[in-house]
Amino acid sequence: MKHIRFHSIYKLLGHGTMVVLAVALAGCGRQSKPKTAQQVFTPDVVIKTTPVKDQGRSSLCWMYGMLATIESERLMRGDSVNLSPDYLARLWLCDEARVSFLTRSTGKVSLRGMMTMVPHLMQQYGMQPYDDYHPFDAVNYQALCRMATRVARASVSLRTLNNRMTDILDKQLGYLPPKLYMLGMAYTPRQFAESILLPGDYRALTSFSHHPFGQSFVLECPDNKMLDQFYNIPIDQLMRVIVTALRNGHPVCWEGDISEPGFDFKNGVATLTYDDQDVTQQTRQRAFEHFLTTDDHCMELCGLAHDEAGRRYFIAKNSWGRNNAYGGFMYLSYNYVKMKTIAVMVPTDYQHEQH
Repeated sequence: MKHIRFHSIYKLLGHGTMVVLAVALAGCGRQSKPKTAQQVFTPDVVIKTTPVKDQGRSSLCWMYGMLATIESERLMRGDSVNLSPDYLARLWLCDEARVSFLTRSTGKVSLRGMMTMVPHLMQQYGMQPYDDYHPFDAVNYQALCRMATRVARASVSLRTLNNRMTDILDKQLGYLPPKLYMLGMAYTPRQFAESILLPGDYRALTSFSHHPFGQSFVLECPDNKMLDQFYNIPIDQLMRVIVTALRNGHPVCWEGDISEPGFDFKNGVATLTYDDQDVTQQTRQRAFEHFLTTDDHCMELCGLAHDEAGRRYFIAKNSWGRNNAYGGFMYLSYNYVKMKTIAVMVPTDYQHEQH
């Protein structure tokens, strides 16, 4: 993922129009004052979410987006959880440094990835609640990756590497708590993770015609480091899956391209310059093969809405903080999602065939 902090108050007026009152908090310095919302959207579906977070100077949108989706799914089921991206990022960074050391890699340690990696990492490392493991100050993960690269190249043994990485990350992120406590009981991180996510709980879906539909394949994206497979279905079916999941109260993790000039975080809207034109399987494929649709960003889709002209939008929870027109949320046009989706993740037990 290429792109590097909620408090919005949703108020439904009598006629159904949603007014978003954004609470402006101090930014990290790279963002100016939020712009006033320019468009009025009427919500059709709004799924509960946890507060908007800020991935800061990191490439961890894939982690923030998938964890946000898991959090909303648990809220939908009556279980409130708020999960720590920093916990997973720390352990993944240590493993990446170890791999770099053992393979004598000349490349740079990186935290790039895809949303499909999150269930694997939770199964391997477990999980901590956000309030139990969250640095008070913003962390520059790009700088940490550079440190990890230098440490991996300079270390003479795994012990040296592990000790130096632990010292660096303890100072930057804080000490790892050995256990977590909930309702008076102690849990290990793995026990906590297993209570909220089991292997196979989510399924990855995509839509590209260079592979047969109705089959799974390893999606050819540079950040698919674990060579995860995605089930391939036609784009019209994929759009029905997304819409129906949201209408049934299930959030969807979305991964796609945000390089379009119509993607405007400050104003909280993403549209295509050709938004009124039909998006077909062929136009999607052509854009993918010409690298006009690339795997740029990951967000949680958490609702449906329409504008004053009746045009359809998806509500997305971003991870760039709250400093935009909608308190960190965005409205993605229907055709933007149809054209620019690389892949989505939905609950496995959800009936994809429903229309």
